[in-house]
Amino acid sequence: MSPVSVAFDPRDPDFRSRVQASFARQQIMTTLHAELIELEPGKVSIRMPFNQAMTQQHGYLHAGIIGTIADSACGYAAFSLMPAGAAVLSVEYKLNLLAPAEGQEFIATGQVLKPGRTLTVCDGEVIALSNNQQSRIASMTATMMTVTGRDIQD
Repeated sequence: MSPVSVAFDPRDPDFRSRVQASFARQQIMTTLHAELIELEPGKVSIRMPFNQAMTQQHGYLHAGIIGTIADSACGYAAFSLMPAGAAVLSVEYKLNLLAPAEGQEFIATGQVLKPGRTLTVCDGEVIALSNNQQSRIASMTATMMTVTGRDIQD
C-alpha cells in the first residue's frame, strides 16, 4: 500500500471511542479473534491470528476471511473521519489476492485515500506474518458510504 501523505482531521473529536465501540459490536470480528491494533484519523489496522477452522481445502486462510478483515479495516478507516451520529456501510470493494494466505497472524490495514461527504475511497492491504517475516498477500480498493438519518447503528 502506498503511504497516504495527507493528514486527516476527524470531524468527531471522539472518533476513537466510537470506532472502538462499533468494532466491539461486530460479532464477526469476535468470531475471528480479531483486534484493533492501530486507530488514527483515516487509518485502521486489525490483527487476526491464524485459525485452522477458517481455512480452505489447501490449508490457506480462506479468501472470504481475508476480504472480511480488509473490508473492516477500510470501513473503520473511513468511519474515523465521519461525523458523530453517522454510520458506515460498504458500497463496493475489489480484492486482489497476491499470495496464498499462510502465516501465524494477519494484519489488515485500511487507509482513506479520498474522504467525501457521502462516499469515501480507501486503500487496503493484508500482510501475513510468520517467523518474523512478512508477506503482502492481498490488496483492496474500497468505497464506503456515510449513512445518516436512518435507524442504523454505527
